[in-house]
Amino acid sequence: MNSGLKALAVWMMPCAGLLNPLLVFGQSEASSTLDEVVVTATRIPTEWIRLPLAVGWVDQDEIQLGRQQLGLDEALVNIPGVFSQNRYNFAQDLRISIRGFGARANFGIRGIMLISDDIPLTMPDGQGNVDSVDLGSTRSVEVIRGPVSAVYGASGGGVINIRTEEGPDIPFVSGRLSFGSYDYSLAQAKAGGQTGKANWLASLSNTQLGGYRQQSAYKRTLWNSKLRYDFDDSSSLTVVFNAVDSPEAQDAGGLTAAEVQANRRQAAPRNLQFDADETVQQQQLGLAWRKTLNDENEFLLHAYGILRDFTNLLPFSINSNGQGGSVALDRKVAGGGGHWQWSRPLAGNIPNQLVLGFELGAQRDLRKRFANNQGVLGILTTNQDEDVSTAGLFATDTLQLSGQWTLSAGARLDDMDYSVNDRIPVADGATGDESGDTSFSHFSPMLGAAWHRDEALNLYANISTSFDPPAIVELANPNGPTGFNQDLGPQTATNYELGLKGVVTGRWRYELALFHIDVSNEIVPYELSGSGQAFFQNSGKSTHRGAEVGVSVELAPGLTSRLAYTWSDFTFKDFSEPAGAAGFNVYDGNRIPGVPEQQANLDFAYHHSSGFYAGFDLLYVGAFFANNANSVKTDPYLVASARAGYRWVSGSWALEPFIGVNNIFDELYMDNIRINATFGRYYEPAPERNVYGGVELKYGF
Repeated sequence: MNSGLKALAVWMMPCAGLLNPLLVFGQSEASSTLDEVVVTATRIPTEWIRLPLAVGWVDQDEIQLGRQQLGLDEALVNIPGVFSQNRYNFAQDLRISIRGFGARANFGIRGIMLISDDIPLTMPDGQGNVDSVDLGSTRSVEVIRGPVSAVYGASGGGVINIRTEEGPDIPFVSGRLSFGSYDYSLAQAKAGGQTGKANWLASLSNTQLGGYRQQSAYKRTLWNSKLRYDFDDSSSLTVVFNAVDSPEAQDAGGLTAAEVQANRRQAAPRNLQFDADETVQQQQLGLAWRKTLNDENEFLLHAYGILRDFTNLLPFSINSNGQGGSVALDRKVAGGGGHWQWSRPLAGNIPNQLVLGFELGAQRDLRKRFANNQGVLGILTTNQDEDVSTAGLFATDTLQLSGQWTLSAGARLDDMDYSVNDRIPVADGATGDESGDTSFSHFSPMLGAAWHRDEALNLYANISTSFDPPAIVELANPNGPTGFNQDLGPQTATNYELGLKGVVTGRWRYELALFHIDVSNEIVPYELSGSGQAFFQNSGKSTHRGAEVGVSVELAPGLTSRLAYTWSDFTFKDFSEPAGAAGFNVYDGNRIPGVPEQQANLDFAYHHSSGFYAGFDLLYVGAFFANNANSVKTDPYLVASARAGYRWVSGSWALEPFIGVNNIFDELYMDNIRINATFGRYYEPAPERNVYGGVELKYGF
């Protein structure tokens, strides 16, 4: 598709989204057809329209109905301010960024707090992953955009709050089977229901993908289960158990521009040579006890434990720092916390909700690295214990000053301690014992206000802060095989935000958010020549500013449309990068790589009472830079996808065939850009036009 059509599409979509609600603003109110949205990610369940924050959400139909269910990005694309890459490289994980936070992540999800059913999916060191997220049993996803460290600690970009399905009143069992291009298959069995005081749901799925490129196969078996037992009307215990077995997640690696032109489906030669791959086995158990004492007091206590075994073959034998290209990680995590919610009017008649809480976490990683002798383990180069312990205390308060004004305030104190125990014996010629420790503490306040004139017009403003310490993997020592990078510190940010949102004529829902974020010590990835892996450094200062537009509308009975548009301007203000004998490269004023200046998604969904449904997505991603020097820039792209299905119901049985097409226009674009990659290996090509289809069979008892 030519650049003129792309430019036209990207400018028309946000303009249409902004103008249409204004055109109908003065029309008489009709009965609302849009569901009321209550957000729980703020810890105080609050109607979306009254929150002084930018919040997006997707429901179960948007996540599951006719979707391929390969990645969480399928649902998040409808939320402005969120940018996802790396959907098809499961060895590197889905890269999600919110307002630029998380764009640096070469592995895992950074700068964003991930939560599922009140249990953190983000590790105590701040790194998260979505290996254990079962889209086939996900009920809803809420996304808070912007720093909310006053509530959740290390969460500069925001929070992604995932809720799994509840068992229905009538127990059911279902099976889903789907196939598609590039040897894709997904088989899922799911069951759930209400049995006495117990509500339960369990899902078992197996996903396999041969991959569009060489060396990109993927296999995963996932068990997800949730049991809630209601002791009485005032107390319940929820038990969540999740297990992942991914024996294969190959890494095709980054290509140069010339290699992409020659054969976009090839793997990087070194990734083939060294059999770049990843395996993961993880088990997670979470408990959440909720107790309502009376109309004014409620408690929530949660605890969780995680066991994770991880191996990774990187595309080198031993790098220039003496680190082996084969990683073996044995991780144990335990944590817990709780909060008390007190709801009682002040001064007799001023509604007030106060939350006081705490969180604790402990993480121990036994990390070993070996030489990677073309896929075979070689000599041991690294053997160390890495420990992280965290503690946080927080308080939030929401005050309804009148029927129109709401004030929100919060603060949190976090303390994080890191230590490393070097187990490599000190021998003649060795660098010595690299054991050590470091710690970080930070106080994070926030303040917000909202004016609620009516359903159609709501204004808000907030000032919020964030604290993002480096993850263990980011603290890798660039000067040797063991120890910490003692020069790397946490990044902090202050967010200033103005917003407008409302529901018009019961059929339009809109939001507009403007933000300016001052970031200090932004953590930026880089690669040492010949090292073969990413290291990290602080960039001094940077600025993130932008605008986000979201519009949902019922165009006709059963036909809805959603628009998400984002404009971003993220720049370095004070950043010099070492350049060897040449001194320093000064990047002041350069754009931060990895985030497009413009992004827009337009979605249409149709549901007919007969059981037929269909959907169409159009995603535009503008150009962005691949390196700090801003010498390499990606091409913009426009990608369309469609899906359709039919749900046939007869008595207790339901049959649902479905089909979908990704990349309808056969656009040649990049699934991922490796930030600051050496030797020009920035590019990971995305698949061309591809299809999938399947059927689901369900029986209700």
